[in-house]
Parts: sequence; C-alpha cells; structure tokens
Amino acid sequence: MKRLLKSVVKFFIEYKQFGFTLFSVILGLILKSTGLDTASNIVLILCAAINLVPLVWGMIQDLRVGTYGVDVLAATAIVSALLFREYWTAIIIVFMLTGGEALEDYAEKRAKTELSALLDRVPQKAHVIRGNREINIPASKVQIGDKVVIKPGEVAPVDGEVISGTSDFDESSLTGESLPIIKTVGQDVLSGSLAVDGSVTIKAIRKASDSQYNQIIKLVKSAQSSRAPFVRLADMYAVPFTLLSFTIALGAWFVSGESLRFLQVLVVATPCPLILGAPIALVSGMSRSAKHGVIVKHGGALEQLAKIKTLSFDKTGTLTKGTPSVKSVIVVKPYLQSDVISYAVALEQKSNHILAQAIIKYAENKKIKPAKAKTIQEIPGKGLSSVIHGKEVLVGKMSLIQDKNIIIDKKINSNIIKDTVAYVAIDGKLAGAITFEDEVRSEAKNTLLRITKLGIKNLMMVTGDNKVTAQAVAKKLDIKQVVADALPGDKLTAIEVADHPVGFVGDGVNDAPVLTVANVGIALGARGSTAASESADIVILDDNLEQVATSIDIAKKTIRVAKQAILTGIFLSIILMGIFATGKFAPIYGAALQELVDVVVIIYALRAHSDRPYKTLRKTR
Repeated sequence: MKRLLKSVVKFFIEYKQFGFTLFSVILGLILKSTGLDTASNIVLILCAAINLVPLVWGMIQDLRVGTYGVDVLAATAIVSALLFREYWTAIIIVFMLTGGEALEDYAEKRAKTELSALLDRVPQKAHVIRGNREINIPASKVQIGDKVVIKPGEVAPVDGEVISGTSDFDESSLTGESLPIIKTVGQDVLSGSLAVDGSVTIKAIRKASDSQYNQIIKLVKSAQSSRAPFVRLADMYAVPFTLLSFTIALGAWFVSGESLRFLQVLVVATPCPLILGAPIALVSGMSRSAKHGVIVKHGGALEQLAKIKTLSFDKTGTLTKGTPSVKSVIVVKPYLQSDVISYAVALEQKSNHILAQAIIKYAENKKIKPAKAKTIQEIPGKGLSSVIHGKEVLVGKMSLIQDKNIIIDKKINSNIIKDTVAYVAIDGKLAGAITFEDEVRSEAKNTLLRITKLGIKNLMMVTGDNKVTAQAVAKKLDIKQVVADALPGDKLTAIEVADHPVGFVGDGVNDAPVLTVANVGIALGARGSTAASESADIVILDDNLEQVATSIDIAKKTIRVAKQAILTGIFLSIILMGIFATGKFAPIYGAALQELVDVVVIIYALRAHSDRPYKTLRKTR
C-alpha cells in the first residue's frame, strides 16, 4: 500500500498539470454523482481556466518571436466549450492536452533510455596504487601516470594502458560492440568500459575530464538537451490545418444556423497529433541510433541526413584503415624478398615506428623469421643500422642511403614514385625497397553500395593526399568524384560547390572545419580526434564505416515515420471534423474520440524506436 501511495505521489509530482486535471475530473464526477452539479461545474471551470493560462501564454510567446503553432485550435475549442456551457467537453479537451503532454514526456524518457545509459555508468571512484598500498580516490583526482586497478564488474574510470593483468571488457555502451573484447598488457582500455572477468592495472594516459568517456558524455548531454528543428514540420502544417478547421467549423455553423456546430468541429480539430508525432519519432530515432553506436546530437541532423544528395568522404582513416601496410617488396639481384624482409625485421622488431609495425606484421603473415642482428643503432630521422653476419645493414629513408653514397637503380625509383618507401642496403649496396600503402577498409565497398541503394548517388572523396594515391583508392571503391591535394580550405570549397544538402564523413583534426560547414558532419570513430567529434552533428562511436550506412537508413526511416505520424493525425482529424459537422454527435464524444487519435499517433511515432526496420544493415559476423 505504501509503495502504491508513493508511486501515486511521484506521478502527480512528475506530471503536475495532468495530475491536477485528473484530480479535477475525479472530484467533478464525485460531486455530480452526489447531486452537487453546480459545485461540479465550478471545479471543471476552474480546472479549464487554470490550464488555459499557460496555453494562451505559450501562444503569445510564440507570436512574439514570429512563430505560429497549432495551439490556437485547442485554446479556441476550450473557450468555445466554456461559452456554450459544455463544461465536460472543455475538461476532456484539457485532459486530452495534458494527457498528451504526459504521454510525450513518457515516450521521450523511454526513447532516451539508451542515451541515458552512458550517464548512469559514470565512474565516481578509482583504486589507485600509491606506494605499496591501494587507496580509493575520486575519479576526477586521477592524474596521468597513476596506476589504477580495475576489478571484475567495475567500470574503467579513466583511459589507460594495461600494465598488468588480463580481462575481457564490455564496450557495448561505448561502441555498440556486442561481444566483450580481451585486453592485455600494452593495450588501451577506454574509460566507461566494464571489466567482465578479470582484474587489470592500467597506467592512466588521460585525466577523467579529458577521457574518452567524458567526451562521449558531452555528446550525449548535447543530444538530450537539444530541441529538434524538425518539430517545425508540424508548424508547417499548422496554418493550412488551422484554416481548414475554422473553415469547416464556420461552414457547419453557417449552413446549419446552429452555433454549437462550431464547437463540435473544433473539439475534434485539436492539434495534439501534430504536436506529438514529430518529436516522439525523432527522439525515438536518436535513441535507435545510440543503440547502434551512433550519437546524433540533435533531431535536425536526422532530418538533414535523410535529405542529403551528396556524401563526401575523407580518405585517410575514413575510407582507408589509417595505418600503413606493406604494398610491395622490390629486390635487387641476387637478393630475394625473404632476404630483404628478414634483414629489415631484424632491425625493426623492437621499434614502435608505424612503418616498422607494418614490416613486422608482413613478416609474420609470410612466416619470415628475422635475421640475428647485433647492436642496433638509430640514426635520428633517417633510419637504423646494424651488423648481420658480418655485413653492415641499413634500413631507412632515401636520405640515409644517399648519405652513404649508395646508388639507387632508376628502374626501382620509377616503380615507387609517390609511394612511402623503406630502403634496405647491405654492405654498401642497395638490396631492395619496401613500399607501403594505406589499405582500403574491408567494409568500404559494401558500405558505399548500401549508401547508393539508399538513394544517395553522388559520392565524393576529398583528401589532402596526392592525386595518384587518391585516384587508386577511388578506383577500388568506384567513386567518380575526387578532390586530391586538398588543404582544409580546399575541402571547404569542395563542399560548398557540391550538390546540396551535403554530408561529410571524416575522422581527423583537419576535418573539423568541413564537418562544421557541411549540412551534416559525421565523425567516424570517437576514439579519434576530439575536434572532429565536437564539430560533427553525428558521431559514430565504433570505428566501423558500415555505421554510416546504418545511420542514413535510420534517419530516412525516422523522418518517414515522423511525417506519417503527422499526416495520420491530420487525416483522422479531418474525417472526424466531417462527421461532427453534421451535428449528430455531442461535442463530448468528439473530445473522447480525439483522445484515441492521440494514442494512435503516439504509438505510430514510436515505430521509429523499433529495431525491426534496421536489421538489414546490421554487421554480419
């Protein structure tokens, strides 16, 4: 009983206007049933008048800023009902409006469940090792370099690198990845990820305020606090719908000569379906996106994304992996490819350089074992040298080879022009050259195909890379429009002259300006540039290009549902207006039927929250 009473009190506190109206309705019914009709009418009049004040005030505020909504219909219907002494009709209209607002609020809370999940998991404390003991301190006090212990079932309080232990981490709330990811020594742990089955110690690489999790929280707060510009779509229908409603109402009055007909029509012309349909659909779509690892900062981004005609991509790190891989190994006789790679790995195996890692990975894939090198000497900015089997071996840039007066065959240079190259020299002679490329993402081709099937035919690549490399990538992905050698200013120009509305997908700091200028900016992989994530309208948390296609699919279906919800409400209201213009039904029945229309529209708008429309674009495993 106490729990029920507590729930009732909480409900009335949370939905004050609706609670007050519901209380007035119950009190009015009790008074009427006991024969106190006058007292019952007074309660109903007071309730209607009190609710009318904020409604009229809101209309005045809208008119001051030059906007015109559909609330005028509701206000006119309530005033007309009071003037005609149809008090129960007036109270049902008020009940419908306040109930609709309560339903909208409930629907928004339901739709934002996934968005709120991140905020609910904010880690408050951290286990930090100081000296030989473990102490608990606020997560906000963790400093870079601190050793932080994360135990099973706990959330990582800061971004860090694992220095001991192994554990599976659940990153689903961050990236949408459904399966836990194993983290061991040397790997990074994202703040906000959950340790599943093991304990690890990490070295903090960022403060809590600068952590990955905190950046995402900022995006989520932005998404939750924004009001969808697309809600104006309902107001676009407001003028014609209001004029039509008054025309039918006045026409019914004029033809019949009965002033009550005016009220009978306006009762079923109240605008709740228009007011509720779009925002509920949009918030539901934003929530649906979040569940797929896509944070949409505002509903207007969904509207724009659904309408884009051109989608432009950065190349490096967006269409490509952003990390080099070995493209080819060119050798000079009598050396073999295995010789060149074996010597190169011998020198590079302890290096953290990005090209060294590519050579090591290539050797592992080819099962080539490194030769045994003696002391390895680093030549700053140029490369490495060592002695293998009594021979001096050099691995590095052309400048290193030139410093040693080693001749490079013209045929080799002609084959590797514009490529990134590591030269290998043995005993003063060139043995070979290793070229690198930024490999195209495995999912890129299929993603672009999906995007074109969704109706976006103009695909464009805008990159700062050279024309030869850009064209090679574009050819693999069947992209016809390419802008290469582009500085940030050139990227802006390319976007401005493209067929609008235009979207841009990027991940780097240099993409931030163009992400802002585009009608829709999409940042790929929130683990990347903070500047890109903050500038974008949409942030894809997982480093997966397929989510771009998923977000477009969600946007198109969300906007379709929003429009359908609005038009459904208008259609049903027009039918009811025609029926009640005949005067065969009392206004109170119209008010009750309009409440059912509201429920239909809300349920329809919540379809945007359903997972069923998006299953075709889920990543296959």
